[in-house]
Amino acid sequence: MSIEVRFGKSFHPGAKEAVRELEAQVGDIEPNALIFFCSPKYDHAALGRAIQSTFDCPAIGCTTAGEILGSEGYIEGAIVCAAIASDQLTLKPILIGDLRAFVSDANPRELAELACLEQRNSFALLLIDGLSMLEELVASRINNALMGIPLVGASAGDGLDFAHTRVYHNGAFHENIAVLAAVETSLPFLPFHTQHFEPTDTRLVITEADPATRTVTEINGLPAVEEYARVVGMDIDRLTSHVFAIHPLMLKIGGGYYVREIQKVNPDGSLTFFCAIDTGIVLTVAKPSSEGIITNLENSLNNIWQRIPNPVLLFGGDCALRRLEMQQHGELEQARRALSRYPFIGFSTYGEQFFGVHMNHTLTILALGDEA
Repeated sequence: MSIEVRFGKSFHPGAKEAVRELEAQVGDIEPNALIFFCSPKYDHAALGRAIQSTFDCPAIGCTTAGEILGSEGYIEGAIVCAAIASDQLTLKPILIGDLRAFVSDANPRELAELACLEQRNSFALLLIDGLSMLEELVASRINNALMGIPLVGASAGDGLDFAHTRVYHNGAFHENIAVLAAVETSLPFLPFHTQHFEPTDTRLVITEADPATRTVTEINGLPAVEEYARVVGMDIDRLTSHVFAIHPLMLKIGGGYYVREIQKVNPDGSLTFFCAIDTGIVLTVAKPSSEGIITNLENSLNNIWQRIPNPVLLFGGDCALRRLEMQQHGELEQARRALSRYPFIGFSTYGEQFFGVHMNHTLTILALGDEA
């Protein structure tokens, strides 16, 4: 084998104890890269120090709206990891320490570190503060600099509290940052994304919005919450995250449709979205595809398995509202069974990035294989 990947998980509430359990599960390999995702309930200062002192290798990680591991499925209140040992792969975390400065700077220094990457042998993983409201701009700028090198990413979460989302770098967790992992490898890899919604003929025009806060106050010339509730056939007082998960909206970009998910109803009757939104945008009401979310998940994982030789790691960013949808329909056990056949690690996110597009209600994956 040219690569060995060991997975670990811990539900221990203590940061040091949880990392010790991960270390024991990783065993005797000497990893040269670590990917981990953790519950927002941890003492993150202690956790950051424990990760750095225990694993002597580059590491990337963030807080979640739920953790995902192939053998366990969708879990909560844990820390999960994938330790990678390979002399044919290097992972270099690049800190974007001030997101606002990064998107406003004409020539951000962080992008200079991408110039040496070779398109054929490189990909990039992005973890970003899920409450920054800058994912679109950050992903677009990075994608342009990568010039075709695959970019797969996800926005950090904190359950469904929407208060503090944190990304790990160099022994500490921070807000208002992103970490871009530049990966060079001679091993096969595949970027992939999937969703299980399709557009209907019902269209909504955003007639008043504040892009800076992703807030929509008016749809089709009417108060936003009233018009959304009308088109999905729900009473306003019944609009919850579960409703938004099964009645999302879609935006056409190029030849494809991408989900634009509502985060919450505000006291003034406006709607806050997880993605960028602006006056004049035309959104389409979405409906589930005929295959449904579980069959879509099974087919997507099988598709990846057929397309890449000897898969050893599937890194996934899965929208938190997909988890809510499966919970509502009692499908989490089916999802666990589907994932259990694959070397999957990921988390429930506040948003997903694929190349230069930021989206919702999507599963993004970077699959890594071994030499045939």
